[in-house]
Amino acid sequence: MPNQFSIKTVFTETSGSLLTLTVAPTKIIRGAGVLQTAAAEINLLGIRPLIIAGNSTLAISQKCLQPVLAKQNWQMALASYGVNCCEASLQGLKKTAEEHQADVIIGFGGGKALDTAKLVAHELRLPVVTIPTSGATCAATTALSNVYSESGAFLYDVALSRCPDLLILDYDLIQTAPQRTLVAGIGDAIAKWYEASVSSGNSQQTLIISAVQQARVLRDILLQKSATALKKPGSKVWQEVIDATVLLAGVIGGLGGAQCRTVAAHAVHNGLTHISGHGSIHGEKVAYGILVQLRLEEMLQSNQLAASARQQLLKFYAEIGLPQNLKHLGLGNITLGDLQTAAEIALNPQSDIHRLPFKVVMEQLMAAMVSTTAPTDGRDVTNRVSTRGMSEEV
Repeated sequence: MPNQFSIKTVFTETSGSLLTLTVAPTKIIRGAGVLQTAAAEINLLGIRPLIIAGNSTLAISQKCLQPVLAKQNWQMALASYGVNCCEASLQGLKKTAEEHQADVIIGFGGGKALDTAKLVAHELRLPVVTIPTSGATCAATTALSNVYSESGAFLYDVALSRCPDLLILDYDLIQTAPQRTLVAGIGDAIAKWYEASVSSGNSQQTLIISAVQQARVLRDILLQKSATALKKPGSKVWQEVIDATVLLAGVIGGLGGAQCRTVAAHAVHNGLTHISGHGSIHGEKVAYGILVQLRLEEMLQSNQLAASARQQLLKFYAEIGLPQNLKHLGLGNITLGDLQTAAEIALNPQSDIHRLPFKVVMEQLMAAMVSTTAPTDGRDVTNRVSTRGMSEEV
């Protein structure tokens, strides 16, 4: 029998106002081969599903879901979101859903497919099912969608009214994804500790403290189990790492809210999406962003714990294949102009980088971005970067 659990949390503040916590999907079904037995659960939500997938996963979604849906007297429609969760794609998909008279949205694929499906369902007030095809992100779990430009530049995120109504985590399906996606998911998930431990500040709130401690546990699980899991796809330890990247990472943000989400690591990711020339995926950029954040703490606060953490992560990244520097992201020949563009985006007034307990200026961020692998005693990087011309390569 597949494992199942449901979480729905609401608590009332003493002032009388109601605060709803979107902690996790209403129901999660997980296990090997569970997709083939999920028809009854989907049937509780609707009988006219619109399946949203990406260009590369649309055919796979039809192959995987057709046998499931064929057992029911359902009217199914399929649609691709294209290559990005962007405003034009969202408008087109909403129109498709309305024309199909869809009563449930099913997101099938990676993070952008799931974010798109969640946002379409949110705007049309329909239930949504998420079916992740890799362990690359926690998008299948969260009440949050990221919106990008048509070219893939991060624009903004949208807080949704609830987490998905149903999450189907089929280990057999996820095992078919390239291993690189899970490696990226590990990078994205491990950021929870390095960001939440900063963004939570000195909060004494019970749920925020709990979320931060879960983030620490998540970090330890990934540090201890990732290398073994990657060598043994489909194994018990591999499944535990999938649970960590897809489920636990998402629950932490849901439990702790905005105070336990993103800081500099994701801000750097957002900036990098605005420059071309790299072929990296979300979790890879976030993993690199963790090193940038630690480097900032090290440079600007003389934080030796941050220095030690950066060295520990560099060894871990080398072991499992996460990027340690711009070159590993495909940006070895980045110009100072492009680096400045990425830094400007990361430092915009609404950026989560300002959750850091100290002020960061452009020159400092750029220095950190080019020195993620520096020895712990390197202290003159800022001066070296500031003297370069804008057209030179870093």
